[in-house]
Amino acid sequence: MGVQEQEQLWGGETTKAIANFPVSGERVPVPVVRWLGRIKGAAARVNGELGLLDAAIAERIAAAGDEIAAGRHDAQFPVDVFQTGSGTSSNMNANEVIATLAGEGAHANDHVNMGQSSNDVFPSAVHLAALDEATNDLLPALAQLEASFAAKAAAFDDVVKSGRTHLMDAVPVTLGQEFSGYAAQIRLGGKRVRNALPQVAQIPLGGTATGTGLNTHPEFAARVRAKLSEASGLEIQAPEDPFEAQGNRDALVELSGALKVVAVSLTKIAGDLALMGSGPRAGIGELFLPELQKGSSIMPGKVNPVLPEVVLQVSAQVIGNDTAITVGGLQGQFELNVRIPLIARNLLQSIRLLANTARLFAEKCVDGIEPNYAGCERSAESTLAVATALNPFIGYDKAAAIVKEAAASGRPLREVAFEQGVSEETYNEAIDLRRIARGSAA
Repeated sequence: MGVQEQEQLWGGETTKAIANFPVSGERVPVPVVRWLGRIKGAAARVNGELGLLDAAIAERIAAAGDEIAAGRHDAQFPVDVFQTGSGTSSNMNANEVIATLAGEGAHANDHVNMGQSSNDVFPSAVHLAALDEATNDLLPALAQLEASFAAKAAAFDDVVKSGRTHLMDAVPVTLGQEFSGYAAQIRLGGKRVRNALPQVAQIPLGGTATGTGLNTHPEFAARVRAKLSEASGLEIQAPEDPFEAQGNRDALVELSGALKVVAVSLTKIAGDLALMGSGPRAGIGELFLPELQKGSSIMPGKVNPVLPEVVLQVSAQVIGNDTAITVGGLQGQFELNVRIPLIARNLLQSIRLLANTARLFAEKCVDGIEPNYAGCERSAESTLAVATALNPFIGYDKAAAIVKEAAASGRPLREVAFEQGVSEETYNEAIDLRRIARGSAA
């Protein structure tokens, strides 16, 4: 190619877009740019094979697309992400950069964009970027986090503590049972993401301007998909209907919805861990979270739940991103959704944030959690809800009276129960904390 990276490779349409959209300072997500390169490269090879494009020009265009796909020219894509809603400016940016790299005889529109339109290429790049990042980054990260929770569930299987419902004392559970629930939340979240991906894998490439396929060879789209699938290992599919694929971004909205559920799960989990680790003396104090850094610039020795706090902030961002994606998805009109850059920006950010956060949460928090055995034992023995196990022996009303007296007087449940006529043998048979936590009162 022989062009130095410090040179400007784009042309006039990109320059206009830079001038027209000085909005956020954020560029189109890099994964989308690189998938534009992959699509353009595969398209050139297919057009060459079909005899529609000179073989030498096709190979030079393909090589330039390969370079973009490899990340060698990321800096040559300066257009703001908040641009024309079809992504036309970014598609033209790719066409111009590739034409420059391909050299003499390569035309941005006639050759690089042959058989394509911004209306089918840009959304295809967004779909494939999301499919790629979710498959190869997010899902492995969620699997790692699930494994971390599952390991702790096994390790904490015999650690009994008070259960809590409505933030009030409830019958005992084990710490392992709680962590098993967290592992399942993450596992189900991964399943939801995975279930959305077959729809994301359906790309509108081949529809050109409105879904009709005007100015493209009948075999073009299938051949390009095959090349992209072979190179990436992703199962890229034709759309069920070309007009649905062109006019809507419902699959991306669906994937974002799955990401939102993951964020909701992470919010619940991180909140629980922060509460159980609160203290060390004036809080719940059932867990020791890893001490990663000083928690205060003024209070000596203070340690904060910094990773759960990161998780909570990221989850809030992902939930907000989903709202923007939803609005973008519902604003498509007729043959084209024209909020694609907005959707791309938020969806790719959500995938990246969740993947990075899941790994950090596993490695820097969950893997290092240890039980506060004294705190767990204290809460397990203090919860008056264990009286529930007396119901089969003495009835609900009498058990409730014992609980109310114990709560009002501050005396131990055992003492009040004996005072109100429960035999020591009955009490000991009913109130076995580990047996209660495993679901059997007798």
